[in-house]
Amino acid sequence: MDIIINPTSMTPIYEQIVDRIRALVKQGELKAGDPLPSVRGLARQCAISALTAKKAYDVLEQEGLVVTVQGKGTFVAQVSPNIVAEELNRQVEEEFAQTIAKARRLQLSDAEIMELVTMLLDEGESDGNQQGGTR
Repeated sequence: MDIIINPTSMTPIYEQIVDRIRALVKQGELKAGDPLPSVRGLARQCAISALTAKKAYDVLEQEGLVVTVQGKGTFVAQVSPNIVAEELNRQVEEEFAQTIAKARRLQLSDAEIMELVTMLLDEGESDGNQQGGTR
């Protein structure tokens, strides 16, 4: 399992881990029953605190994406990739809604908001950071 942490990112490390594991499940690279590294193993692999790794696993367990079996480890739960994709879409929509609400509180017009979104999407394409979404 390939998890790369960006220590300079504004996104907390545990959230980076959660996002990566969600993506791997959605893409089908991690399937139901697949074992995840131990908390200590993940901490070692990512050069992070075991508490940070544990927090990531706790979030994933609360979301129902993983199950922890005492003495055996943490495994990908039996979930449909479609359900994972739907949850990810819901989370993105929620974040967009919060951002749009903030922009409106700052009295940006819908046209200005759309211009910002278009600019950010274009920057992502020119940086090679587009993640395969559709527009």
